[in-house]
Amino acid sequence: MRLRIGMIGGGQGAFIGAVHRIALALDGEFELVAGCFSRDMANTRATAASLGIAPERAYAGYEAMAEGESRLPPEQRIHAVSIVTPNHLHVAPARLFLERGFHVICDKPLSSSLADGEALAATVERSGMHFALTHNYTGYPMVREARELVRSGALGTVRKVYVEYLQGWLSSDLESGGHKQAEWRTDPARSGPVGALGDIGTHAFNLLEHVSGLRVEQLHAVLHTFVSGRRLDDDDMVLLRFAGGASGVLCSSQVCFGRENGLALRVFGTKGALAWQQEHPNDLHWTQEDGSVKLLRSAGATTSDASRSLTRTPSGHPEGYLEGFANLYRAFARRIRGDADIEAAFPTVHDGVRGLRFIDACLKSSADSAWVPLA
Repeated sequence: MRLRIGMIGGGQGAFIGAVHRIALALDGEFELVAGCFSRDMANTRATAASLGIAPERAYAGYEAMAEGESRLPPEQRIHAVSIVTPNHLHVAPARLFLERGFHVICDKPLSSSLADGEALAATVERSGMHFALTHNYTGYPMVREARELVRSGALGTVRKVYVEYLQGWLSSDLESGGHKQAEWRTDPARSGPVGALGDIGTHAFNLLEHVSGLRVEQLHAVLHTFVSGRRLDDDDMVLLRFAGGASGVLCSSQVCFGRENGLALRVFGTKGALAWQQEHPNDLHWTQEDGSVKLLRSAGATTSDASRSLTRTPSGHPEGYLEGFANLYRAFARRIRGDADIEAAFPTVHDGVRGLRFIDACLKSSADSAWVPLA
């Protein structure tokens, strides 16, 4: 039986809502049956109609949706809700649906403030419901392979981690020209206190801790804004110190002209190294102890069970962004059903709080020009 899911946000003209709808449908685990897709009810109705959703389950607001779905008999109401709104609109609907007994899967970052994120984590714990955060890159097969290699000891002791996420689409003042995605991402009221750091820097931070298994203990950040008049950072550099003595560097920028979606990770240990690039997601370069470089490819015969469990196509067929999201939705469905799945199958609310603490520490460090702790 497919699980029934509703969606908040993602109406006509939105980018990420369509991505989530493809992902939740890819494995047939979920059926989208309800939604509040926009503050504009005409948009919500049109979106619902285009998706084959019954008119009575196209709601004018998330409060009405929670109330309406709660009143339906168990065999009709949704099991879960997907939240794909701008950052500042994540917490209130997530909290309400959790309290009403619905599972929640939410786009990142968790919220636009640490206090709200911590309060939401407490709600998740009280509710007993499942909560997933879509740091979708953790759903890539070769990211999983990299994590397994580090955990196996193949790299020895990790000494150095470099991660960068470089884009160029905000190299000019798109927000003043009415570009919808640029408008909300550069607006403190909707994006929160950071721009590029929250939008893509949190992805980089989540990826480096997920793969390396290390925890950042201290950081020194420089948050900068290149485009005149822009109210939030568009370029960030962060030095990192990890528990155990390793060090690292994180860069996130949306003003690197000509770059598209350049998320890249390198991990260096005492007897090996790994390198992965999101724009070439099938490839993982493993430098072994003798100095030889082994190219691991997704669905290859030498990859681990953990990465093969996330692979959908035969070797040589590219997999990436949409499939990464879909892997998280599939794992979320299995968790709801109580099925066994791979360890750390999807990021949780606690990963979201960790990302918000990273943002807060970077803001303080940049303001003080100092090293600061990350709890």
